[in-house]
Amino acid sequence: MLLQFIILIAGLALIVYGANILVEGSSDIARKSGISEFVIGLTIVGMGTSAPEFVVSVISAIRGTSAIAIGNVIGSNIFNTLLILGITAVVLPIRITQSNRYRDVPVNIAVTILFVFFGVGLSFFETAGYRTLSRAEGIIMLLIFAVYIWQSFKKGIHIQEIEEDSPAPVRQRRTLVSIACIIGGLAALVVGGHFLVDSATKIAQGLGISEKFIAVTIIAGGTSLPELATCIVAAVRKKGQLALGNILGSNVFNILLILGTSAAISPLSMDGIGFIDLGVLIFSSLLILLSVYTGTRDSVDRNDGAAFLAVFAAYMLWTIHKL
Repeated sequence: MLLQFIILIAGLALIVYGANILVEGSSDIARKSGISEFVIGLTIVGMGTSAPEFVVSVISAIRGTSAIAIGNVIGSNIFNTLLILGITAVVLPIRITQSNRYRDVPVNIAVTILFVFFGVGLSFFETAGYRTLSRAEGIIMLLIFAVYIWQSFKKGIHIQEIEEDSPAPVRQRRTLVSIACIIGGLAALVVGGHFLVDSATKIAQGLGISEKFIAVTIIAGGTSLPELATCIVAAVRKKGQLALGNILGSNVFNILLILGTSAAISPLSMDGIGFIDLGVLIFSSLLILLSVYTGTRDSVDRNDGAAFLAVFAAYMLWTIHKL
C-alpha cells in the first residue's frame, strides 16, 4: 500500500511538472506567432492548468472507471472555486468587471447546471432509471465548448480589459526549446496520468473506500495544484483578474472539454456521485455571483473568501464523515 501512495505522489508530481512546462512552451510559441496575451491566457494557460484533470479523466474513461473521471472534475471545480478562489480573495480582494458579471460568471453557472441536468437523468438522451453521461451529451458539450472558445477569441480581439498592472517581462526561449517543452510536458502528463489512475484505483480497493472519495479529495486536490500556484502568484502580484479568469476558465474547460471528451469516448456512469456533491458544485458557482451583490459590491472580498473556505471545510468534513 505504501508503494501505491508513493506512485500516486510521483504521478501527481509528473502531472504538475508536465502542465507547467507545457504551458511555458506553448505560450512562447504563441507569442512568437503574434497571438495576443488575452487569447494566450484564455486558451493556453486555462487549458494548460486543466491538463492534469484532462489526462486523469480521459484515461479513467478509457479504463471504465467513471467514478474517477467524473469525481475528479466535480472535486476540481469545488477546489477551484471554494478553496483556491477563497484563498486568493483572502489575500487579495478581486475586482469584478462588467464582462465578468454579464458573461464569465453566468457562463460558469450555466455550464455547471447543464452538466448536472445531463448527469441526474433529466436529459432526453438518458435511459430511464440509469444515470449516465452519454456519448450524445458528451458531443453536445464539446460543441458548446467550441462555440465558447470561438466567441472568446472574437471578443478577445475587440475588447481590451483595463490592466491592473503593467505586464512583467516574459523570458524568451528558442523555438526548438519551446517545442521540446511541449513534447516533454505532454509525455509527463500521460505517464503521470497513468501512474495516478492506477495507484488511486488500487488504494481505493485496498482501503475498501469508494473511487469517488479518492477522486474528489486526493486526485482533485492534486490536479488543482496548477490553478492554486497560478492564483497565489497572481494574488501576490495584485492581478486578481488573472486569478478569477483562470478559475472560471478552468471550471468551464473541466466540464465542457474534459467531461465532454471523456463521455464521447465512453459513456460515464453517475453511480456513486451523490446529490450533495452535485449540490455543492452548483452552490459554489452561485456563490461567485452572490459575492458580486453582497458586502463590497462588484468584488470578491476577504469576507467572501472566508465564506468560500468555510463552505469548502464543511463539504470536506461531510465527505470524510461519509466514509
